[in-house]
Amino acid sequence: MATNNIQQTLTFEKEHTGRWYVVLPEWTGGKAALEMVEGADTMLDIMAQGEKEVTLTVSEQNFEGANELILTEDLSNSIGGGMYLLKDYQGEEINHKMWLCEVMTYVFKKLPPVVYFK
Repeated sequence: MATNNIQQTLTFEKEHTGRWYVVLPEWTGGKAALEMVEGADTMLDIMAQGEKEVTLTVSEQNFEGANELILTEDLSNSIGGGMYLLKDYQGEEINHKMWLCEVMTYVFKKLPPVVYFK
């Protein structure tokens, strides 16, 4: 995965168990770290609209049509990753909180204060 690109593409797959995982073929850690939990799974269910796969364009820089995930709590020194808030999605206010684990620092090489996605 090229981390110097402004935008990256991430794919998430829902397994028959109902659990969501980010697809990172180059990941050398355990699969459990790739599971989307604590609100991220709920958001993927909303985005998927019944499908078993979601592909997102993500960036630290705003781009046309992007939604914003705002870091509300840096958990790097405890459980890793951070708590993010999605204030609105597709024009509707939802104020959805989610934990995004230390895989964020693998993808972005840091814990971004804002992640833009579409």
